[in-house]
Amino acid sequence: MTTTKDRIAARLERAFSENGFAELGIADLRAAADVSLRTLYKHFPSRDAMVVEALEHRHRRYLAHVFDDLPEDAEARLEAIFARIGSWMASNSPAGCIFQNALAAQPHREELKALLVRHKEEMGRLLSESLGLPGREAEMRQIHEGAIQSWIFQGEEAFAIARSLTASLLRSHRRAGS
Repeated sequence: MTTTKDRIAARLERAFSENGFAELGIADLRAAADVSLRTLYKHFPSRDAMVVEALEHRHRRYLAHVFDDLPEDAEARLEAIFARIGSWMASNSPAGCIFQNALAAQPHREELKALLVRHKEEMGRLLSESLGLPGREAEMRQIHEGAIQSWIFQGEEAFAIARSLTASLLRSHRRAGS
């Protein structure tokens, strides 16, 4: 069941993703949310709250997109994860990572930095767990980050390289465990 707050957060997320964080004023956000100003402020008492909830919504959607219903087979799981990240970037991130874009627009907001760090750390942890690479959270975080940052100029090749690096890490991990 989707609440009004969730629907507004989804629309705000889309607006920030498509237009950035610096350009959108409250009138633009109200129009993007397709609600009255009163309803917008009822659920989000400030523009800062709108940004935070849009990012929280994005975080949940991204994790679900990448990690829900992964294949059981390890090779298929590896392929699925990077294919999903690639499809996400192509359809949801025209200007790169929304978390980094938010922080770039307001670099002194510690709350945004904390959201960015939490998102990146959780991605490293979930990638490591999903791929059977315990203790390799930092490496997986770095591979993920490199792929999404490179996507803007490398396209699909960024994810092919990330898959290759991760496969190499998996082989090394298996050899060490043997």
